[in-house]
Amino acid sequence: MPSILEFLRTRRTYRRFLPKPVPDAVLREALEAARIASCGSNRQTLKYALVQSPAAVAEMNRLVRWAAYLPPAQGYPKAGETPTAFIAVFQDESLPGVNDTDAGLALGSLTAAAWAYGVGSCIMGNIDRAQIKTLLGLSDRERLRLHSVVALGYPAHQSHLVPMREGSTPYYLDENRDYCVPKRPMREILLADL
Repeated sequence: MPSILEFLRTRRTYRRFLPKPVPDAVLREALEAARIASCGSNRQTLKYALVQSPAAVAEMNRLVRWAAYLPPAQGYPKAGETPTAFIAVFQDESLPGVNDTDAGLALGSLTAAAWAYGVGSCIMGNIDRAQIKTLLGLSDRERLRLHSVVALGYPAHQSHLVPMREGSTPYYLDENRDYCVPKRPMREILLADL
């Protein structure tokens, strides 16, 4: 079994997937990981929608935007490379204490649980929120705010952490169309060590 840091180094964002459905049991375990994630004052303000039927997944693919740092020809998955499932993450504003920290904790747990089964993910915020709520039959739920959507599937590419070059953080593709993700070195992010 890999160390926790090696696991986290490989639990990257993936944007091209194999045409192999993710088993329902794996999707539900990822949802369970999100459900039991820590949250402030145990408020539990997040709710989810699972999209896994081929027709609904195809419709969802039209409503999300991929890889802002790359031209669409490079960053968008081509036919046969699209995710096979999505999980929409909602914040229920009828409950007190909605905040993005709780969403971040749940998303981290959800994507880590999926990756434990080799299922890659892409957390997406550049999405058509109104149309997605309509697709999910939730457009009349005004207090339900769509926070993000997670694309899921078995990766069809690699994603590597690489050192930053000349202070540049945007990810890029290498000659194999694998993602290279620059990270700042520890000496730049550790502000104090007392």
